[in-house]
Amino acid sequence: MVIRIGLVGLGKIAQDQHVPVLRASPDFELVAIASRNQSLDGCASFETIEQLLASEDAPDAIALCQPPQVRFDAARQALEAGKHVFLEKPPGATLSEVEALKRIAQRHGVTLFASWHSRYASGVEAARLWLQNRTIQRVEIEWKEDVRHWHPGQAWIWEAGGMGVFDPGINALSVATRILPDFYLRQGILAFPANRAAPIAADLDFVTVDGAPIRAEFDWRQTGPQTWDVRIETDAGKLVLSKGGSELTIDGVAQSLPPEAEYRGLYDHFAQLVQTGRSDVDLSPLRHVADAYLRGQRQEVEAFED
Repeated sequence: MVIRIGLVGLGKIAQDQHVPVLRASPDFELVAIASRNQSLDGCASFETIEQLLASEDAPDAIALCQPPQVRFDAARQALEAGKHVFLEKPPGATLSEVEALKRIAQRHGVTLFASWHSRYASGVEAARLWLQNRTIQRVEIEWKEDVRHWHPGQAWIWEAGGMGVFDPGINALSVATRILPDFYLRQGILAFPANRAAPIAADLDFVTVDGAPIRAEFDWRQTGPQTWDVRIETDAGKLVLSKGGSELTIDGVAQSLPPEAEYRGLYDHFAQLVQTGRSDVDLSPLRHVADAYLRGQRQEVEAFED
């Protein structure tokens, strides 16, 4: 059965990833868009999610691509209207919001999916399988990019709940929580520009439950080539996931990987969840972000302008 789906929010990530994947998917038919400033050929257009949900031909599922600060109300309305809901990452501005959405989805018998697209990078599952029977000795995570390129002029990203550098950094944490044993934060430093409510950089020291150190560096001030790397030393060699998980080397030898298909993987999984009546709401990456705010030391740096 094809799932009729509506897309709320038509920004860069929706246009670059969600729309083309949905239009090529055998499981979904993109039938509606809710956006104040955008429309899409072949889809019914609405200014708000309220109008979309109230329409006579409302879809079966909703994918939410707005900023996290406003996502809770939209998700709640969709779930209470009996719609399956796909949450773009991060799934919400707080842990409690998403926990509440889980309970609402359960009450109404619909699917809720908190998506983590970086987990579907082509090298991540191969890395997880290789690490299963190895002893991890040390991990270094380096996730550095230029906010001016990826989020030009987007004020919401710097506001409370926008997460600042954790907007990309949570991608690294989603990979780490998929491939590594349980770990927790020991200490950290969050660098806040003097004129912003969210951090521009974070240096975090985690440790696995077995005592292996994990050093994570997130920075939004990178210029030139962008860096999205995870380096893992084990008792059986060194594994490196690079370019956001799309490349994998073991002891310097490049591994053969399937073609890149992050969002295709997300929507394939969402379709399976809907068809089997299940939800998938893993909050471990968001929990580590919350821990960083709780335990990280605040450091003020110079004001930042796009």
